[in-house]
Amino acid sequence: MVHNKLKPCYYWFLLLFILACFVAPSWSETEAEILLRFKDSLANYGSQLDDWNGSGPGPCDNPNWTGVRCFKGSVFGLKLENMGLTGVIDVDALTGLQLLRTVSFMNNSFGGPFPDVKKLTSLRALYLAYNHYSGEIRDDGFTGMLALQRVFLAWNNFSGSIPKSLATLPSLFQLSLEQNHFEGRIPDFQQDFKQDGSFVNLAYNKLEGPIPYSLRKMNASLFEGNNLCGEPLPKCSSSRKKRTIIIIIVVAGSLVVLALIAAVSYILKDPAMASRFKKAEKKKPAGNVIMGKKEDQSSQHYRKLGEKAKLYFVRNDREKFQLQELLRASAEVLGSGSFGSSYKAVISSGEALVVKRFKQMNNVGKEEFREHMVRLGRLSHPNLLSLVAFYYRKEEKLLVSDFAPNGSLASHLHARRAPGEPGLDWPPRLKIIKGVAKGLAYLYNELSNLTLPHGHLKSSNVLLNHTFDPLLSDYALLPVMNKEHAQQFMVAYKSPEFSQYDRTTRKTDVWSLGILILEMLTGKFPANYLRQGKGGNADLATWVNSVVREEWTGEVFDKDMKGTKNGEGEMLKLLKIGMCCCEWDIEKRWELREALERIEELKERDSDNVEDYSSYGSEGDVYSSRAVTDDEFSFSVQA
Repeated sequence: MVHNKLKPCYYWFLLLFILACFVAPSWSETEAEILLRFKDSLANYGSQLDDWNGSGPGPCDNPNWTGVRCFKGSVFGLKLENMGLTGVIDVDALTGLQLLRTVSFMNNSFGGPFPDVKKLTSLRALYLAYNHYSGEIRDDGFTGMLALQRVFLAWNNFSGSIPKSLATLPSLFQLSLEQNHFEGRIPDFQQDFKQDGSFVNLAYNKLEGPIPYSLRKMNASLFEGNNLCGEPLPKCSSSRKKRTIIIIIVVAGSLVVLALIAAVSYILKDPAMASRFKKAEKKKPAGNVIMGKKEDQSSQHYRKLGEKAKLYFVRNDREKFQLQELLRASAEVLGSGSFGSSYKAVISSGEALVVKRFKQMNNVGKEEFREHMVRLGRLSHPNLLSLVAFYYRKEEKLLVSDFAPNGSLASHLHARRAPGEPGLDWPPRLKIIKGVAKGLAYLYNELSNLTLPHGHLKSSNVLLNHTFDPLLSDYALLPVMNKEHAQQFMVAYKSPEFSQYDRTTRKTDVWSLGILILEMLTGKFPANYLRQGKGGNADLATWVNSVVREEWTGEVFDKDMKGTKNGEGEMLKLLKIGMCCCEWDIEKRWELREALERIEELKERDSDNVEDYSSYGSEGDVYSSRAVTDDEFSFSVQA
């Protein structure tokens, strides 16, 4: 009897012993051991995580491990961005970090299905954008993540429906799903999205149907590239009307195809018609090559004019030459943008020039065009690309300018570099932005009657001379551009004020300057510039603001930017200037004069005033930066 009474106690003891064997190790596992176990699931990190080791300081010692953010001695966040990482994100390992609240693995090469992040129930921010994830996300993929506020999954290859669990997260106020393959209808989001900086970006997916009521106050650009309808997009039409239109189009198309088949059959069967057709084919010219392109109507026009075609020179200090000499010169195609194609031409004197062909200036009379070009020719500043000459033709214009040997700022920020090839360091970036601000201020003074003295300020329109001094190009072209084309492509028309109110102001170029500053500091391209038409939601500004709000300020800077030692405080100042320049609220946005003054004050190295940046630690401790408070370092970006 005594033996039977002891039997249950024996079983309980055995059960507790087994649990202790398996569970106790995880209880005693340190944060360093957890992170090292997580590191084992990653690949292709090279030497970037060398400080993640068990023999040196802990993850939250001074300095922190690379990409580790700490709060009161415990791991609070992970930010492993722009590292080319592959492998698997070991969510199970991360569950051991009790205080983990934010993770970012953006701009890496992770692929495969969506990680099971719902196990991280206390997470507040999830950044997985710019990777190679694919497949569907389960409807319950975010179930139980009641604290989750920010979800960034843009620029992946996700497909299927948007998971319904996203639409029910009570704390969510920023959602970025653009540039994926999500399809079907948008779920009925239950959040009110009234908090400053709230947005839901669903652009460029395969979504269809009406936009839910809770999202109808957002900017239309957040829904473009889909088959959606309803406010803020045009009203939804009835499905019956759509089906009728589709049937009509299909029937009409079929009739056209049948008619073409019948016509071709008749030609081939009739010997006389076939003979004429072959003769006509033989008469087609083989084509000529002018300025690197097969001869089109414009090129034929220049060839036929011969010596009659003359360039109009707008500067008296330049050697004059004939248009035909320019057209016959050895040419190199530099690029083809939204305005036209550009060519580098070396004339007989050895001078290198750039010829740009514009076809969207045909609403301007010859005299009006000439007067504006002469006015631009009078402009002279070390940070402006000089206009040398122009050729007027109603259908097309040629603008001739100096050649900048170091290409555009965009090419240095975003072009792929060979292994070991350095990027732009902090000192030249500061030099460039100072020159850009001076050149823009000069345009404001000299073209004071224009609302948009530049109008198209972006990194590809900032050229660099042989000493890497910036030269602004494509400035002050709005008065001679076709209005419809300008509003589709020019940067000024991506501004919040035009997106919301269909107007631009003298502060619109300041907004463009702010976006350029953020692009130069972060190394990220402003993706909304790729969109045609309105694009007021500044994706880059939104991203920077969200990063700063999460107190990741130090990690916002481009990892390719070297020479930053003892310059972090000045970089933070420039970041704040950029954010104040692209403030959504135009009343709060800085004037150009104030921005220029603040930029001029910047130095390559921090001042000796410890109070300015006393809390901005070494490069490995940037997470603890509180040089600027959240209130001082935030700006409104509405969606």
